[in-house]
Amino acid sequence: MLATHIVASLFQRFPIEAASFIQKWRESDNIWLRRTAILYQLKFKQNTDESLLFDIIGENLDDKEFFVQKAIGWSLREYSKTEPAAVVQFIESQKIEGLAKREGLKWLKAKGKL
Repeated sequence: MLATHIVASLFQRFPIEAASFIQKWRESDNIWLRRTAILYQLKFKQNTDESLLFDIIGENLDDKEFFVQKAIGWSLREYSKTEPAAVVQFIESQKIEGLAKREGLKWLKAKGKL
């Protein structure tokens, strides 16, 4: 709720200030700040900054923390509804496995698109 609604709304309203926070949060040792950096674009659909999303996910792929891996999968699953080919290509090129991959491909598999 916090990341996908409140933070997302603030970041959309104040994009210049948002960039500074995103940069700090994605580099943080705090998993909740990094998780928020992964998730804040969750409902942006075609307005998702794909490059930024994939960069932040890439920075967190080696983190085995459940909530980080879940956030990666959740963000990929939601974005797969908008750009399925990009998500599949990203998962394959980054060799994403486990929870993040299962969650990331869940919607595509359910819809028979894989």
